[in-house]
Amino acid sequence: MKLGLGLYRHMLTAANYAFARQCSATHIVAHLTDYFAKTPRLPGQNSSGWGTTTCDRDVWSRKGLGKLKSEINAAGLELAAIENFDPGHWYDVLLGGPDRNEQLVFLKDVIRNMGAVGIPVMGYNFSIAGVAGWSEGPFARGGAVSVGFVEEDALGLDPIPNGMIWNMVYDQDATEGTVPPVSHEQIWVNLQTFHAALLPVAEEAGVRLAAHPDDPPMPTMRGHARLVWQPRFYDQMFEQNPSPANCAELCIGSLAEMTEGNIYADVDRWSRENRIGYVHLRNVRGQVPRYHEVFIDEGDVDISRILMILHKNGFEGTVIPDHTPQVSCDAPWHAGMAYALGYIRAEINRLRSG
Repeated sequence: MKLGLGLYRHMLTAANYAFARQCSATHIVAHLTDYFAKTPRLPGQNSSGWGTTTCDRDVWSRKGLGKLKSEINAAGLELAAIENFDPGHWYDVLLGGPDRNEQLVFLKDVIRNMGAVGIPVMGYNFSIAGVAGWSEGPFARGGAVSVGFVEEDALGLDPIPNGMIWNMVYDQDATEGTVPPVSHEQIWVNLQTFHAALLPVAEEAGVRLAAHPDDPPMPTMRGHARLVWQPRFYDQMFEQNPSPANCAELCIGSLAEMTEGNIYADVDRWSRENRIGYVHLRNVRGQVPRYHEVFIDEGDVDISRILMILHKNGFEGTVIPDHTPQVSCDAPWHAGMAYALGYIRAEINRLRSG
């Protein structure tokens, strides 16, 4: 089991690589989508998303991925995974739209490029609404700021405007109106098309495709069906396509927020079956319809037990802290991450020592 740190595109810097090393991380999970590139609202849009997709293709090329991996290696770290395709590169894959086949060709090239430079896992979130409905507040120990979810607030969210997916604008010239709702049946058909196209390529390239569960884990969000909003849908995904490249980007916090299953039995089963690409490790208090993210050692999940199960089953992938409450200091994100990394490192060392 390896300790890693997830970094957004604007955080892929020498300073943050040094921070990761100093906090004993050995691996990086990199987000190459520029979620925070801001854009004006679309005409008639009632709620803004994170921003606009830049649709930057160079960063996904063999040269671009190789450069990133070399920079991370030069800092004494390994690149464990890429997390999330750019919505502008696969919106019609998610929607089953007219540009799907062209976009699948590009995604296949991305997977081949990853295999060629030695990046072993591609994380993805097969979601149309993306993360939505969170609120921010002093929900963690000592009033530390984190995020939470209240179902009543999420039910009032606007439908998704045309030209937008996953909280990001991919077409600033889209006509007014909203994206037609996608049903549960249709989103599974769209997933099967994605898997049929990419999993054989991933197997050949030596890359695993790791699906993130829905967060918030609601059956629908902003009028669109969700895919993995209960643990049984991971099982359904693996049964439908048993390719060894088909696995989970296992988010412990999202699983804990779900109302079905047993998180310890589920993690035990999936890790024994080698269905985990890498792990997001965070803690929460509560479940749908109301929960809050808290520090890694104060929520409803026994994090030590989760790590013990992974260790027992020989999980050799990377564990990253995922989200963390913001510590009240001059570097709130760094302090929160340092706390979580230290906690996880201590638990891994304890397991290794027997």
